[in-house]
Amino acid sequence: MNAVDQARAVLTRLERIDALKQADAPAGVLLGEVRELLSEAEAWVAADRPGEAAAEALARSREALLAGSQDADHALATR
Repeated sequence: MNAVDQARAVLTRLERIDALKQADAPAGVLLGEVRELLSEAEAWVAADRPGEAAAEALARSREALLAGSQDADHALATR
């Protein structure tokens, strides 16, 4: 896949996550989708190496995933 295809995959995943959030999907389902998003974003960055902005966005996404994973784990443990 080229960088454009990778970017489309990321956008599609974001739309799916948004739809799941609106449907009040369980935290575990959302977390799985966010993990897939991170994987797709990493592929996008790899396909578009010159994009330093994309790498910075990926780093922020990793931080958010880590924070969200900890929140989701806590939420699942308290149910």
